Amino acid sequence: MKKRDILTPVGITLGFVMLMFGILASGGSGGILSFLQVSSIFIVIGGLAAAILINFNLDQIKLTGHVMKEAFTKREESLPDLIGLFIHLSERARREGLLTLENELEEVEDPFLKKGVLLAIDGIEPEVIHDIMDAEITALEERHQKGRLIIEKAGEYAPAWGMIGTLIGLVLMLNNLQDPTTLGPNMAVALLTTFYGTVLANLVFIPMAGKLENKTEEEIFYKQIIIEGVIGVQSGQNPRILEEKLAAFLPADMKKKTNSEAEKSLLGESVHEA
Repeated sequence: MKKRDILTPVGITLGFVMLMFGILASGGSGGILSFLQVSSIFIVIGGLAAAILINFNLDQIKLTGHVMKEAFTKREESLPDLIGLFIHLSERARREGLLTLENELEEVEDPFLKKGVLLAIDGIEPEVIHDIMDAEITALEERHQKGRLIIEKAGEYAPAWGMIGTLIGLVLMLNNLQDPTTLGPNMAVALLTTFYGTVLANLVFIPMAGKLENKTEEEIFYKQIIIEGVIGVQSGQNPRILEEKLAAFLPADMKKKTNSEAEKSLLGESVHEA
């Protein structure tokens, strides 16, 4: 399940707000309006768009909106819940057999998890399951890398087009040194294009690409736990041993919480039996 990730819009908004506060605090006569230059915007945005069109094919460009949207969403995935699910599957498989797990898949939404359990039910060798699911992870990683490449390239091109705008402004300024009234506007083009390009790169594109890369790593990590869980269930591992094995993937604080809950559960069972 995906939910909105408010940190991305909050971060971008905070960055622009701080920039505006910095401009206003500087006490310049023009204020915010002095940082609005239409020609500079055309140079940076137009040049950036042209470079993207040259660098990528139409199919990749069509995916840009979807890829950027991913930076504003997050997957609700609980590692303790995943481990608990595998413990349940392991207990039922040892008690009633692997074939009974097919009924458990009706409530599972993750297609990767479903695929792994179905392979285990079909009696595929653990090494083959590992290879099949690893291949899917590799394909996912490559797809994500290609998807965020356009954002990474935008982060590279934006400052470069800012510098091109600076050169344009300097050329215009040097060509009109005899007219002092043109020096200010041409210098504004020169500086503001670099400003726009740098802000777009370092506040939008590069951080967004970094977030997408982090999300890919988190998803791969989650899928690796699934692989270990599937193989553990298929091989008939003791549920407690499987729990210890999968708990090794948890952060220290989450691991302590999980162990505490397990101890309470065992204590409750002992009291009930007594």
